[in-house]
Amino acid sequence: MSEPDIVSTALARNRLGVPSVVFFGVAGAAPLTVVIGAITTIYAVVGNTAVPVVYLVVAGILSIFTVGFVAMSRHIVNSGAFYSYISHGLGRIPGVGAAFVALPAYALMQIGLFGLFGVVASGVLDGLGFQVGWFTCAIVAWVLVAVLGLLWVDLSGKVLAVLLIAEIVIVLVYDIVMVANPAGGSVSFATLSPAQVFTPEVAAMMVLAIGGFVGFEATVVLSEEAKDPRRTIARATHWAVILAGLLCGLSAWAMSVGAGPGNIVAAARAEETDLVFALVGPHLPEALINLGYVLFMTSIFAALLAFHAAVARYQFALGREGVLPHTWGYTHPRTGAPIVGSLSQSLLALGVLIVYRITGADPLVYLFAWLTVVGGLGVLILMWSASAAVIAFFLRHRHQENVWRGQVSPIVAFLLLSVILFATVYGLGDLLQVEAGSIFHWLFPTGYAVFAVVGFIWAVVMRAARPEVYAAIGRGADSGFIADAPRLKGSHTEPISARAMLAAGALPHEAPPEPPWDAPTEVSPPWSVPSQPSAPWDDEPSPTRQGPGEPPTWTPSPEQPPPWRTPPGPSASWHTPPGQGPWETPPEQPWETPPEPSRWK
Repeated sequence: MSEPDIVSTALARNRLGVPSVVFFGVAGAAPLTVVIGAITTIYAVVGNTAVPVVYLVVAGILSIFTVGFVAMSRHIVNSGAFYSYISHGLGRIPGVGAAFVALPAYALMQIGLFGLFGVVASGVLDGLGFQVGWFTCAIVAWVLVAVLGLLWVDLSGKVLAVLLIAEIVIVLVYDIVMVANPAGGSVSFATLSPAQVFTPEVAAMMVLAIGGFVGFEATVVLSEEAKDPRRTIARATHWAVILAGLLCGLSAWAMSVGAGPGNIVAAARAEETDLVFALVGPHLPEALINLGYVLFMTSIFAALLAFHAAVARYQFALGREGVLPHTWGYTHPRTGAPIVGSLSQSLLALGVLIVYRITGADPLVYLFAWLTVVGGLGVLILMWSASAAVIAFFLRHRHQENVWRGQVSPIVAFLLLSVILFATVYGLGDLLQVEAGSIFHWLFPTGYAVFAVVGFIWAVVMRAARPEVYAAIGRGADSGFIADAPRLKGSHTEPISARAMLAAGALPHEAPPEPPWDAPTEVSPPWSVPSQPSAPWDDEPSPTRQGPGEPPTWTPSPEQPPPWRTPPGPSASWHTPPGQGPWETPPEQPWETPPEPSRWK
C-alpha cells in the first residue's frame, strides 16, 4: 500500500463556486480603486466627458471577447489559462511564448499595487494620527498576502467576498448620493451620449479604461479549483465583466452628474483622487467618508491577493508540465496552494519593494503607475493572442460550439482588441508620461517581444531534448504526473498518476494480458492447478515455460498473486483450441476489474 503524498501535484478540487470565482475576478479589477483613481485621472488627463460611455463600450468589447474565451474553458480546464488556450489554438511554441509574457505581466501588476497600497494606507493612518511610511504599510500588506497565498483558496475567496461586498455597497451609496444631489439641480445624461464615442480622444480613453478591467480574466486561472469548472468559470467570467463595467460606467456618470457635465474636467483636475469624496462629503456623515478611504485601501489589498493567486497558479501550471522546473508543480499537501509559485512571487515582490525603498523613487508614479501600465500591456497582448487562438481552435473543432461562440465573437474580439493594442503600444509613452524621445516609448513592448522569443526558443529546445514534456504542454492535469513527489500522511489529494486517473475514470480499463505459455487442454473449476489440485487461487503458483510442446511446470509463488480473475461458475472452464497457445476466456465470462487498483502491476 502506498503512503499519502508529502507534496501534492494537484490544486485543491471543488473549493470555489460561482460567487467565489466572481469575487476573484472583480477583486482583480478593483472597482473602488478604478472609481477613485482611474476615472478621475481620465477626466483630468484626457479632458473629455465621454468617460461613462467609454467604460460601457469597453465592457461590451470585453464581453464579446469573453464569449469565445469562456467557450474554450468548457473544453480546456487548466490553471494556465492564456498559456493553455494559446497552446491548444496556435500551437505549443506560441503557447510557451505566451507563458513567458504572462509571468512578468501579472507579476508587475501585482507588485505595482503595493506602491498604491502603501501610499493610501499611509494617508489613512495619517488621518488617524499615526505617522507611518508607505514602505512599512506595503510590507504589512506583503506579509498578509504571502500568508494567505499559502492557505486554502476558498479562505482567500471568503476574504475577498467580505471586502468586495463592502466595496460595492459603498460605491453604490456614493453614486446614489451624487445622483440625488446633481449640480444645477437636474440630472443630466449628456455624458452617456453614444455620439461621444466618435471623438478623437476615445482611443486613448479606451486604452486607459481597459486597464480598469484587467484581472477579470483571472477567473479562468481558478478553473481546476472550481466546482463544475465548465459551468462555473463561464458564468463567473461573464459576471465579473458585467459587474466591473456597470460599476465603473455608473460611477463615472454619477460623478459627472454630481459635478456637472461642464465642470467635471475642471473638478477632476482640482481634486484629483479626492474628487468623489469632495462630491459626497457635504451630504454624508464623516464616518462614511472615512469608511470610503478605508475601503479604498482594502480594495487595493483585494486586488493584490487576486493577482498573487493568478501568478502563483500560472507558475504551478508551467511547473507541472515541465516548462518550469518540476518544483514549481508542487502544491501544499493540505491547502492545495501552489507552494513554490506563491513563495517565488512573494520573494520577487519583496525584492522590488526594497529596491524602491533604497532608491527613494516615487511609489505612486514609478511603482504603481508604471508597473501596472506595463503589466496591463502584457495582459492586453495575451487577450489579443487568446482571441486568435480561439478562432484557430474552433476552426479545427467546428462542431464543438455554435457559430456565434466559436467563430463570430472571437473574430470580432480579435479585430477590436487589435485596434486597442495598437493604440496602447503607440501611446505608451504618453501613458507613462515620459518625454517624446525617451527609450521608455519602445522599451517595454520590446521587452515583451524578447520574453516571447525566449519562450519560443525554449519550446523548440524542449521539442528536441524532451519530446515527452513538449507533448504535454498546455494539456493540464490529465497529461501526466510528477513521479518524484515525496509522500506524507494527510494529503488533501492523490498524486496525478495512472492509478488515480484510472480510478477516476480518466483512463480506460485495459484488457488483461494474455499469458505467454501453452495451456493444458482443460482445467476444471474451481480454478485448480493440474499439478496441485488443492491449491487455492490466492496461492496460485507462477508458471515457468518449458521446452516447446511441453506442459508448464508450476512453482508456488504466493508473493505474486495473479491480478486478473475469472468469476467462478460451472461454465468457467479454461480451454485451448487446437494449435493455439494462449489462454482464452469464454465470451460469456468477461474479465473482472480487480477491487484494488493499487495492486495492479
